[in-house]
Amino acid sequence: MTIDQVVTSFIYLAGVFTLFYLGKIVFERVNRSFNLNEQLVKEDNLACSLAVAGYYLGLIFALGGVLSGPATFWVEDLFDIFFYGICSIILLNISSFINDKIILYKFDNTKEIIEDKNAGMGIVEAANYVATGLIVNGAVSGSGDLVTALAFWFMGQIALILASFLYNFITPYDDHAEIEKDNVAVGVSYAGMLIALGNVIRVGISGDFISWDINLTQFASFTLYGVLLLPLLRLITDKIFLPGEKLTDELVNQEKPNIGAGVLEAVSYVAGSILLSWLI
Repeated sequence: MTIDQVVTSFIYLAGVFTLFYLGKIVFERVNRSFNLNEQLVKEDNLACSLAVAGYYLGLIFALGGVLSGPATFWVEDLFDIFFYGICSIILLNISSFINDKIILYKFDNTKEIIEDKNAGMGIVEAANYVATGLIVNGAVSGSGDLVTALAFWFMGQIALILASFLYNFITPYDDHAEIEKDNVAVGVSYAGMLIALGNVIRVGISGDFISWDINLTQFASFTLYGVLLLPLLRLITDKIFLPGEKLTDELVNQEKPNIGAGVLEAVSYVAGSILLSWLI
């Protein structure tokens, strides 16, 4: 690594941390109903901490789509980082609204996180940010423009919504009701589903924009594979990782939900999405 590369890397890092600070300001402005620092420090609100951590992790994934591209002159690269970084911050906050009003529409996400300190809801909110960051990562990677990036982000959000409805259908319990009851185990498994779908969608929309026909076909194929993989992975988790036990019983049909079982289910979803991205 040359001195020029070291200096350039520090310049990029300074740009990323500046965007982090800007992202924090936007997050606080959007969520004016509570004081972020008070929740994180004075209230020791784990649910809020999880959501904010997911927000920053989602922003990192989103910026990765720009940073992983071919390098040009550092001034041009820095412009792209700030331009798409600001767009990513906006899209992440829009995705939070979508999550609140459409994906988990049966209750108020902010109330669950701030008033009830619902860690299950916090990790679902975090996963939604991460999934959106992954989708933005794929949308801005390769050659293309802001129009194609926004189009694929929008389609990715639609796919995420439809996948969440399918997940609610294949689980033999009411995910919304369990998460509202502070069931962290169900929240963790639900979060794994969101991240896995976000990763599959990322792969489906990554790369250079060739044509709407080709890129839309690739997007639809990967999304379909991901959606079909959900019930299969849940069955595998039930039969292989928890032999002799039922996953549903571990998550909802006992006095203290088994968070470890939720983690296993979540990891199976994420691992499946990673394998799918490597094999196809």
